[in-house]
Amino acid sequence: MASVLPNIRHLIVVFGMLAPTCLLISCQSPPLPAYRTATQAPWQQYGTGFASPSPNYAPTPAPSAPRPMGPASDVPYPATFSSPSDAPTINAPSYVLIDGKTGRTLAFKNMDASRAVASTQKLVAALVVLDRGNLDQRITITAADTNVEPSKMYLKPGQKFTRRELLNVFLVKSANDAALALARDHSGSIQAFGVAMTQKAHQLGAYQSSFKNPHGLTEPGQFSSARDVAKIAFYAYRHSFIRNIVGRQKYTLHCAYGVRNYDNTNKLLAKMRGCNGMKTGYTSAAGRCLVSSASRSGRDVILVQLGTQTKYIWDDGRKLMEWGLQRASSY
Repeated sequence: MASVLPNIRHLIVVFGMLAPTCLLISCQSPPLPAYRTATQAPWQQYGTGFASPSPNYAPTPAPSAPRPMGPASDVPYPATFSSPSDAPTINAPSYVLIDGKTGRTLAFKNMDASRAVASTQKLVAALVVLDRGNLDQRITITAADTNVEPSKMYLKPGQKFTRRELLNVFLVKSANDAALALARDHSGSIQAFGVAMTQKAHQLGAYQSSFKNPHGLTEPGQFSSARDVAKIAFYAYRHSFIRNIVGRQKYTLHCAYGVRNYDNTNKLLAKMRGCNGMKTGYTSAAGRCLVSSASRSGRDVILVQLGTQTKYIWDDGRKLMEWGLQRASSY
């Protein structure tokens, strides 16, 4: 009996040490997916790094995340391989509607067709600029920055603006002179910035894209697709700085040269409840293009329309996104 007691005492000590550990393990909540944290809303994640509340966004390396949308062989979650029969018909010759939370395809037509996408490519240009950070860095405008048409903020050589100010007008007003100034400041030349844009697009899984300039005006060798633009938009939607800008109906710039008001080119912001961005585009070669997003009742959708007409684009966007908001994930 005496020899058994030390063994019993030893077992009591061991179990006493293990009990707190087991309790801690049993009390832990299930692990969150790699792309989500306990302190950030889902839309604030993915892409160039976790979104930061700081106005001077400094990106961290992109977390491991699933491809933003399908159908494609590398999509690890369900994708719709044909548009549902009850999906509304819209006039855009190329479009795709995705779930803004999961990237799941909800409806599409010719989404892999290679096309010019006009100023919708400013979303990837903005991501490239934001990767550099230091948004309060001032840029001195050159004569070359002003040599562009048609949408402009009418910059003048010698004026100075912060990257933040130019980015706001760039995305709200779609100012092409601001685009040139930001590109030159970032890469030293428009050609080098086009390379950076293409690399960024490929990093986000948009492999069918090649960009030559920051504004989207027609240029040989420049193209993308509805699927690729949706992949880019899926990441841009999670960037707090971009999300804040593209959801504004108006931006007021207070600077040394006076107070200037710029109306958002996205009229769907005023036409649809829940619309919260993103970017318009138009050239004669690309037609009317629109990336639009909406959020309602915990559901999010992103729609890319390429090559349509002005008389259709707003009503078509609202109609298809309303339909999508009934089918998107609510978690």
